[in-house]
Amino acid sequence: MSQLHSQSDIVLIGAGIMSGTLGTLLKALMPEKSITIFEAEPDIALESSNEWHNAGTGHAALCELNYTAEKADGTIDISKALDINEKYQLSLELWSYLVETGCIENPADFIRKLPHMSFVQGEKDVKFLKKRFETLSTHPLFEGMQFADDAETLKQWIPLMMENRVNKEPVAATWMEHGTDVNFGELTRKLFKHLVKSGCRLEVNHPVCGLDKTAEGWRLSVKDASGQIFQHDCKFVFIGCGGGSLNLLQKSHIQEARHIGGFPVSGIFMVCRDPEIVEKHHAKVYGKAKIGAPPMSVPHLDTRFIEGKKTLLFGPFAGFTTKFLKNGSHWDFPSSFKTDNFVTLALAGCKNIPLTQYLIKQALLTKEQRMEDLRAFLPDAKSEDWDVIIAGQRVQIIKDQPNEKGVLCFGTEVITSEDKSIAGLLGASPGASTSVDAMLSVLSQCFIAQQPELAEKLKAIVPTYGEKLRDNPALIHEVRAKAEKWLGV
Repeated sequence: MSQLHSQSDIVLIGAGIMSGTLGTLLKALMPEKSITIFEAEPDIALESSNEWHNAGTGHAALCELNYTAEKADGTIDISKALDINEKYQLSLELWSYLVETGCIENPADFIRKLPHMSFVQGEKDVKFLKKRFETLSTHPLFEGMQFADDAETLKQWIPLMMENRVNKEPVAATWMEHGTDVNFGELTRKLFKHLVKSGCRLEVNHPVCGLDKTAEGWRLSVKDASGQIFQHDCKFVFIGCGGGSLNLLQKSHIQEARHIGGFPVSGIFMVCRDPEIVEKHHAKVYGKAKIGAPPMSVPHLDTRFIEGKKTLLFGPFAGFTTKFLKNGSHWDFPSSFKTDNFVTLALAGCKNIPLTQYLIKQALLTKEQRMEDLRAFLPDAKSEDWDVIIAGQRVQIIKDQPNEKGVLCFGTEVITSEDKSIAGLLGASPGASTSVDAMLSVLSQCFIAQQPELAEKLKAIVPTYGEKLRDNPALIHEVRAKAEKWLGV
């Protein structure tokens, strides 16, 4: 933009999966509204949404053991698994609708059917996995889950992992056929292609550097590609720029952004460069996190489809940095300390010294030390077949809870102002997989609450909006049938 002043009804900050999803929903519900997207980077999906920067699992709690905690009495709590699975079904519904209506094409570019597996070693964890299986498999959302602790079945499911496994320690796995691999970078690019075609304005190389409240909405200070600052007025702002969201929410000075901070965690993966090894593995296999590791650091041997090629990754290893974005500044974390959140952050720091020490140790691991972790999955793994890559940044939420100050939270959360004129998304896992649920929350709070008639219109796009899938097996099968027809999964 060359003009010194511009305006639109709605501004989305950040050209990632969250803004792409919200923009798509808004344009479908209110096509008359003008939408502008400002992205600081030179292209879309270069940070957390990029396919090399996220797990791409299509998180539905089919394989992630940290979503099913074992309680003190020995029973398995599956409430979080049910919640995440339901949220992922919403994503499948929206994507199915977009393919059915021709808004996006060639779904195989971004989503493929791929088995999801949990894998454990040792008698204690085998018992846990069996109890988890027995609890989950009775629920309609996890229908079809299988369990095996015999070598012959495991060799069929994960032949590469069972090759030359001489350790006599008990092993077991669960297997879910209807898991998915999702290329969120490619999906994001398809969403923005549709948005631009629908009349939305996308401005890359345009970082937002200030937000000021006005009588009618918000005035944004934006720097264009030449470095010139201009003003842009709008009625509603969504801040969906990953690790950059906290800084902008703080600049908005809304009451709801007070006493909130962020803790950065970087991800490191290993990628296999031998095509013969890659071809021998066809699943996403999740293990158990190490003691002291953040939930997002659950080790997994992960088949991915990136740039049209089958790829094999292992990780993630956590890293420590003070950047909030991969292309951010080392001052991101220090500059996030404000008068209102200093005590919150300081208390969180005192409580999480072991986590900080763990992250630093992880960042200092040599390649050979990382290979030793990989060999728990692949006993014959050779260093020359694997490369280390730096993935994206995640910023975990730190906030005060009703009964405790300075709590480090692992999840995603929508922050909205009292007048519902601005909203922002903070947090990480399960992130992109539940982007539709998160953006439906923004819609519900900021638009549908004021315009209830939009709810019926939304139900035509996402039929299970407002429903509880877990209580309706027939509806679960309906959603899956639609996803199979339009997405091939």
